[in-house]
Amino acid sequence: MDLFRQYEIFFLYLTGFSVLCFVGSLVLIPWLVVRIPHDYFASGKRRPVAWANRHPALRGLLRFCRNLLGIFFLLVGVLLLFIPGQGVLTMVVGVLMMDFSGKFNLEKKLIHRPAILRSLNWVRKKAGHRPLELDHQDTEGPADG
Repeated sequence: MDLFRQYEIFFLYLTGFSVLCFVGSLVLIPWLVVRIPHDYFASGKRRPVAWANRHPALRGLLRFCRNLLGIFFLLVGVLLLFIPGQGVLTMVVGVLMMDFSGKFNLEKKLIHRPAILRSLNWVRKKAGHRPLELDHQDTEGPADG
C-alpha cells in the first residue's frame, strides 16, 4: 500500500490516460475505419493520395504529420493491449495512416486476417457503410474463414 501512496499522482494520471484512450478509441477509431474507401483493397495497386498534386513542401508537411499521427496511434494501440480499449484496431488504423515503403503489402496482410477484417466490417456495418471489398485473388486467401 505504501507504493500506491508514494506514487498516487502517477496512478491518477495513468488512470486518466487510460480512460481518455478508452473513450478516444471508442469514438475516433470507428470514425477513421468508415473513412476507408470500401474498394481500397479491391485493386492490386495502391491508390494515389488525395494531396499528391499539392506543393512539395505542403505534401512533405502533410506526410510528416500523417506519419506522426500514425505512429501515435500505433503506440497507443500497443498500450491499449494492456489497458481497456480497442488495441488491435487502433494499431491497424495507425498502420493505415502511415506512409512507408511496402505499406500496401502490409495492409493487405493485415486485412487477410479474418478477425481484423470481421472487426473492421462490423464497425463499418454499424455506421451504415459497405463492407471492405477484397479483390478476387485476396478472397481466395484466409479472409474467407
